[in-house]
Amino acid sequence: MRVSVYRKEHFNAAHRLHNPNWTDEKNQMVFGKCNNPNFHGHNYDLEVKVTGEINPETGYVVDMKVLSDIIKENVLDRFDHRNLNLDTQEFKSINPTAENIAVVIYQLLREKIEASLDVKIKLYETERNYVEYPTE
Repeated sequence: MRVSVYRKEHFNAAHRLHNPNWTDEKNQMVFGKCNNPNFHGHNYDLEVKVTGEINPETGYVVDMKVLSDIIKENVLDRFDHRNLNLDTQEFKSINPTAENIAVVIYQLLREKIEASLDVKIKLYETERNYVEYPTE
């Protein structure tokens, strides 16, 4: 019997969408106000979905306290109140779009969560814009 459990978290971060291989004009045309040289910020909502078999001994798919600690240690402590472009290794060479942030978060969490469990990330950049990874 497979069941999904969800943990929702929140973090604030600044970023600038910019491709250094493009001219300033092209960056402005493609990214608009998200290309502000002084950066801009978002209040991100993160939803982590973990799916698997219920452990007959605990009744859990995953211990939610353990999941919360994994998210805090690997995502919140790393990205909350940071400038993603300047303060993080993960985005030194990757444009910190919502899509790329979601993939990075997935990769950080995937390696810390038991391999028999499926993990899916939903990252809300705004109330109306969100990204999901993986999509299957």
